[in-house]
Amino acid sequence: MRRVRPLWWLAGLLAVIAAGVAGLAFGPVPLPPLAVAAELLDQIPGVRLESGLDEREAAVLLRLRLPRVALGLLAGAMLALAGAAYQGVFRNPLADPYLLGVAAGAGLAATAVIALNAPRVLLPSAAFAGALAAIALTYLLGGAGGRERSPAALILSGVAVAAFLQAGQVWLMQRYADDLREIYSWLFGRLATGGWSDVRLLLPYALITAVVVLLHRRELDVLTLGDEEAAGLGLHPRRSRLILIAAASLGTAAAVSVSGLIGFVGVIVPHTVRLLAGASYRAILPLSMLFGAAFLTSADLIARTAAAPAEVPIGVITALFGAPFFVLVLRTHRPVTL
Repeated sequence: MRRVRPLWWLAGLLAVIAAGVAGLAFGPVPLPPLAVAAELLDQIPGVRLESGLDEREAAVLLRLRLPRVALGLLAGAMLALAGAAYQGVFRNPLADPYLLGVAAGAGLAATAVIALNAPRVLLPSAAFAGALAAIALTYLLGGAGGRERSPAALILSGVAVAAFLQAGQVWLMQRYADDLREIYSWLFGRLATGGWSDVRLLLPYALITAVVVLLHRRELDVLTLGDEEAAGLGLHPRRSRLILIAAASLGTAAAVSVSGLIGFVGVIVPHTVRLLAGASYRAILPLSMLFGAAFLTSADLIARTAAAPAEVPIGVITALFGAPFFVLVLRTHRPVTL
């Protein structure tokens, strides 16, 4: 594995900073970037700076944009990290965070909350529970009949579980057609937040996911050699694969629960990092987090400015980038036998 140039780490950090500053400064109410920086520094205890922002502009920055940008950075990092982990576990560059039915489980639960007029405060927790239930069902189905839970078996189980749950979601949408607008708003993804509650909800799961996956980054490199070679090197492939799938799915479920269904981040970012920075997961995983955070925050900026004052669903923006990229990967990658 070739060593990653420091330039890529610097590029990742600069991408996060640039996306964050742009997300804070630009929008229906434009704010000077230097004034934004001064206002943020003024919030640090012991630091006193005059930003020049009036009370309304400061409220837009601190109460609306800052938590939204923080949520975008966290959700983007989680989706990209999970995508990179799935691609390593399944040895497939087209694997993404929704592979095991995460999206279908979260979508069904969120649709049920909206359709049944349950309190909207339950939406993130219901989507989170639905995503985890779908993952558990996929895992149980993958080992049904006493067969080994191989990557291929888990993929096929995820497809079956997703199809079943999506059928239930369509039934609910037809039965409660009056709520279709709000259901579609969630299904196409959104980062709109009224404060820091969604960030606080996602943060602990993001930390757990990042720590567990990054601690197993060397094992992902070994898994790419195949199970027999990995076992010969002293690795327990099934145990490592289970830990990585569980951690990546946990992070995905948490991100989906607060941001809705945002596709393609887990395909575009890790594959691009792999092409540019090399095939070692010691670099792919942390770089995917950085560029994933920058990518989703930038996509959210486009979503809320392209048709201002209206807001385009962020899932539409990521799909505009992701669909052509998916076709490109499909045409150029060499298939891997599981």
